Formats: sequence, structure tokens, C-alpha cells
Amino acid sequence: MNTNRNIGDKFKSEKTVFSVEFFPPKTEEGARQILRTAKKLQSLSPDYASITYGAGGSTRERTLEYGELLHDIFDFEMMPHLTCFGHSKDEIASILERFASSGFKNIMALRGDPPKGETTFIPHPDGFKHANELIEFIRKNYSDFGIGCAGYPEKHPEAKTLDDDIDNLKRKIDAGADFIVTQMFFENSHFYNFVEKCRNVGIDKPIIAGLLPALSLKQVMNFKNMCSTEIPEKLVEKLANAPEADGSKIGLEWAQAQIEDLMSRKIAKGIHLYILNRAESALTLSHLIREK
Repeated sequence: MNTNRNIGDKFKSEKTVFSVEFFPPKTEEGARQILRTAKKLQSLSPDYASITYGAGGSTRERTLEYGELLHDIFDFEMMPHLTCFGHSKDEIASILERFASSGFKNIMALRGDPPKGETTFIPHPDGFKHANELIEFIRKNYSDFGIGCAGYPEKHPEAKTLDDDIDNLKRKIDAGADFIVTQMFFENSHFYNFVEKCRNVGIDKPIIAGLLPALSLKQVMNFKNMCSTEIPEKLVEKLANAPEADGSKIGLEWAQAQIEDLMSRKIAKGIHLYILNRAESALTLSHLIREK
């Protein structure tokens, strides 16, 4: 049984850490879907599972509710996301207290995105402007928490350069983050370049590769627009020429090749799958990580 340890402890092992990400459902069918998926994945015993936090804190209650369900019913060691956007410092303190009282000991600390339809990040007048400020606050007040932060192998869309973005990441590490989970990427060379640049500026914390097994061309192009992620022409061509029903198969094959390459180079301390509340990708790909 998981004991909800600090996730940072898991990286002390030589084994590759395996994790998945859920998002809080918005509908009754979505609620049934996340529970069906969790049941299917229970036997895999991922090292941890994260659950996202909607733009502007829009899923605050559902993040907590489903984080508790996934922990209490399925014994997943949970890492809820928490963002700065839309919250005062007092509200952040209240949310952290609720997380702690629910038995969570790990937080994915993020600046967060503005609500849908807005493009500019405007912090709460009594809140935090940057993720490093949130991380520093958590570390000061909840010293036993494991704290994850986000890294962007192809740079954050708002950053001028990758080097500038890695300087921002260094500030998050210096503030107390224990490990880095990357944004999705479809070309491993971006990840290797990112890790090298991180090490060159003194970032020595574990870096987890975040992968999205594609479902369709439309889906990956939407993520390209949101995250400025490069979609390799070969993947675009395969998805464009495939029957709609075969899109997920192609995405799984692409992710499998990425994982095999990542595992062979032993650079990623973990593999984090963005499963979009679907079980198939984790069920298909987990053995590639767990057998090494």
C-alpha cells in the first residue's frame, strides 16, 4: 500500500519513476470515466498520480474531491496541482491546509494560466506573481511537502528564449522545488537539449519526461497552438493519413519509440504520461518503464 510519502524520496532509487496525470471531470459521464480509468490502472501501482487545477482555480473543489477519491479508493499517491492565478496568499494558505488535512504531502506548484478567453496573466493583488514565489511559500510553511515544478523543453510560450526560461526554472529550484516535470514533447532531442542546459546552470534535481500519447491530428495540433510544442512532420503525416480509428494506435507507437529511446539513454529520472483520463496508453506503455 502507498503511504503518501514525499515523491522526492522515490528518485533516490535507480528505478525509473512512473506516473500518470488525471484531470477533474466536468460531467457525470466524465466522473464515471475517471473512476473506470483509475480502476483499470490500479493494478499498475504508478509511483504517483497528479491531478490538474483548472485555469483561474476553476476546478479547485473537484481537484480536491477527486484527488481524495483516487487516493482513498484506489490507493494512488496523489500530487494535486496548485496555481497562483486568482488566489490571494491567504487563500493559498487555506488551500494548502485543506490539502494537508486530506493527507496530501505533494504539490505541483504552478503559476497557472488565465481563464479561457484571456491571454494576459494578471496576479491577484495580494497573491503571487510567479511559481517560484508559491514554491517558496509552500517550502516555508509545509517543509515536509514534496514540491514539483514545470519545465518546458521548448521554452514556455511567454519566454523570449529557452535560456531565459531555464533561468526562471532555476529560480523555482532555488526556492525549494524537489523535481521537474516537463511539458509534453514529441521530439526527444528537445528533452536532451533541455536537460543539458539545466545541468549547465546548476539545476541538479530530477527531471521527469512528460509524454502525451496522441489520439488524433486535431488533438496534437490543438496542443501545438496552446503549448508551442513542435509536432514532427513524420507524426503529422502518419496521423493525417490514418483512418480516424487508428489515430490512437499511431500515437501509442510514437510514444513507445520515445520511451524506448529515453530509457536507453537513462537521462530521464521518470516518465509521466498525460493520459487524458483514458487507461489505454498507461496499460500499453507501462511495461516499457517498469521492466527496466
